[in-house]
Amino acid sequence: MNVMRILRHPRAAVVAHDLVMVIVSWLAAGWIIHQGQFIGVIGSLPIAAEVFLITLVQGLVLWSTGLYKGLWRFASFPDLWNIARACTFGTILIISALTIVYGAEVRQVVPAVLFYPIILFVALGLPRMCYRFWKDSRVPVSTGEQGLKRSLILGAGRSGALLERELRHRGASDVVGFLDDDQRLRSAQVHGIPVLGTIDDLPRVAREVGADQAIIAMPSANNQEMQRIVEICEKSEIEFRTLPTLNDLGNKATRIDDLKRVAIDDLLGREPVKLVWDSIRDGLAGKRVMITGGGGSIGSELCRQIARLNPVELIVVDNSEYALYRIDHELQTEFQDLIFYSVLGDICDSATVEKVVGEYKPDMIFHAAAYKHLPILQTQIREAFRNNVIGTMRLAEAADRHGVANFVLISTDKAVNPANIMGATKRVAEMLCQNMNEHSDTRYLTVRFGNVLNSNGSVVPLFKEQIARGGPVTVTHPEISRYFMTISEASQLIMQAAVLGSGGEIYVLDMGEPVKITYLAEQLIRLSGKEPGKDIQIIYTGLRPGEKLYEELFHELEPYETTKHEKIFLAHPRKGNWDSLTTELRAAEAAVKRYDTQKLKHILLRLVPEMAKTPISTKPGAAAEVVPINRPAG
Repeated sequence: MNVMRILRHPRAAVVAHDLVMVIVSWLAAGWIIHQGQFIGVIGSLPIAAEVFLITLVQGLVLWSTGLYKGLWRFASFPDLWNIARACTFGTILIISALTIVYGAEVRQVVPAVLFYPIILFVALGLPRMCYRFWKDSRVPVSTGEQGLKRSLILGAGRSGALLERELRHRGASDVVGFLDDDQRLRSAQVHGIPVLGTIDDLPRVAREVGADQAIIAMPSANNQEMQRIVEICEKSEIEFRTLPTLNDLGNKATRIDDLKRVAIDDLLGREPVKLVWDSIRDGLAGKRVMITGGGGSIGSELCRQIARLNPVELIVVDNSEYALYRIDHELQTEFQDLIFYSVLGDICDSATVEKVVGEYKPDMIFHAAAYKHLPILQTQIREAFRNNVIGTMRLAEAADRHGVANFVLISTDKAVNPANIMGATKRVAEMLCQNMNEHSDTRYLTVRFGNVLNSNGSVVPLFKEQIARGGPVTVTHPEISRYFMTISEASQLIMQAAVLGSGGEIYVLDMGEPVKITYLAEQLIRLSGKEPGKDIQIIYTGLRPGEKLYEELFHELEPYETTKHEKIFLAHPRKGNWDSLTTELRAAEAAVKRYDTQKLKHILLRLVPEMAKTPISTKPGAAAEVVPINRPAG
C-alpha cells in the first residue's frame, strides 16, 4: 500500500484527531497545573520533548486497545470504556517514561494524574458521541405508509414493550393494545397500554378497537406458532407486519420499529445462527478482501457483512454492470468510511484477473462468481465449463502467483453426486481448489451449501410472480424437496468457515431439515392473502433434465466430522490426481476456445463419472430415485 492510499484512509483522520487531542489535553493539563502558563506539565523540560514522548506513548496505547477497529458512526459505551482504559494506562506509562527517559521527579509528574486523563477522556469520547448522535438524527423515519395507524402488538414480552416504546418515541404509530397468550398477563398493562386478550382474540379485538394493523413482536415463535399467528392475522382482515430479524437489526440503520411484511423465511422456523464474531473479525479486520460475483445475491451480502468488519480495502468484481452499480451505490451510501473498489470484469478473462489480483493484492478472495441456473446450463455446457471451471482456475492460479493468503470457493450441494452440468462443473471447481492447496502456499478451501431463499433466479421470486398473475404456481414434482437458508445466514456462515480452516477443506453448512417445494408454494400463497387450491392452483410439471428429487450435502466417500461451530461440518475431500486433473483442464481450456461441446462433455464425464450414474425421472407421478441424505450424527 502506497503512502497516498494510507493518507486517504478514513481512519487516518480519526488517528490524527486523537493524536491532536492527546497533545491538547497534555498542554491543557500543564496550563491548569502551572496556572495559565503553556510550559508543559513538568515545566523544566522543553515542551517539544514532552509532546513527542506523550504522543508516542499514548498513541501506541490507543492503538493497542482496539479503538480504531470501530467506527464513530457506531460509537457506544464499550468504546468509551476502551477510551477510559487507554487514558488510564497511557497516563501510567507516560509518567513512567518521563521519569525514566528524562529523569523527571515523581512530584513533577504526579499532578498530571489529576487532570490529563480526565481531559483526554472528554476530548476523545465527546466528539464520538456527538458524531453518532448527529448521524442517528439524520436517519429518516421509515414508517412508510403507516402514518399514525391504530396498532395492536402481538406479544407483550420484552420485544413488544421495546417496540411500543420506540413507536411512541418516534411518533410512528398509535398502539391501542397488546395481545398475548400468557394467561398471567390478563388485564395487565405495558407502559400504560392494556393487554386486551390472547392472539386468538385478534379478529374480535381488532373490530372492537378499530385497529388498522397487527404487529407480530414474538421473535421466539417457532415455525408452527408463526403459521398459526399468520392464519389468525389473515382472518382478522387487517394489515399485519413483523419485527425485523436479529440479522436485520445488525444491518445498516435498521431499527426495531422498521417493520416488515411477514416473509417466507419467517415461517421456515430456522433458529438464528450464533457466530463467533471475535474469530471472524480477527480473520477479516485490517485485511484486503476481494469478492467475485460481488453484485449477486451471496456476493453482495458478503460485501455488506465484511464491510462492517473494518477491512482495509474491499474489492468487488462482477461482470454485470447493473449488479455492480447497485452494490457500489449501496456501499457508498451505507459505508462512507469504507475504502472499496468496484471492478467491472469477467473472471474468465485472464488479463482482467491478472490485473485485479496483481494490482490490489488481496489477502483473501471469496469466489462467488458462477453460473447456477440448472435448466439453462444443461444445454450450455461450454459456458458452464468456461465460467464455473476455467474462470475458477484463472482466479485460483492468480491467487497462487500473487501470494494471496486465503481463497474461499463458494460451492453448492448440487456438486454432490451431480445429475446435471451445473453441479458437475462446480464439483470440478472443488477438485481444482483441493489440489491447488497441495501445490501452493495459498490456503484454498470450499464452502458448500444448498438453496438460498430469495436469491436471484431462485424458486421464491418465480412463485411470487406467478401468484401476482393469479396463478397457477408450477412445481416440478409433489415430493421434491430442497435445503434452504437465508442469504444473510449463508453469508455469515461462509465467513465463519473461512477463518476455521488451514487449507484444502470442504466445509458444509448445516442446512437444517429439507423443505418440500410444495409446502413453500402453499405458504407463499397464504402470505399473499390467498388460499392454495382455491384461489391459486398448484400444478406439477415433471422434473426437469438434470433435476433430482432430493439433494445431498455429503458424498459417500467424504467422511465428515464436526467443527468448533455447530452449524458447520467438515467433509474430508476425495484425493485426486494432480497431473491428470491438470491435463484434463488444459484440454478443456482448448475445447472451450474451439467451442467443442462434445469434447467438454467427455472431459466432464471423466472428471466426474458419478454424473452419468444418477437416474432422472421427468414425469410428475413417477417414482424417482431417492438418494439418502447423510446427516451428521447428534
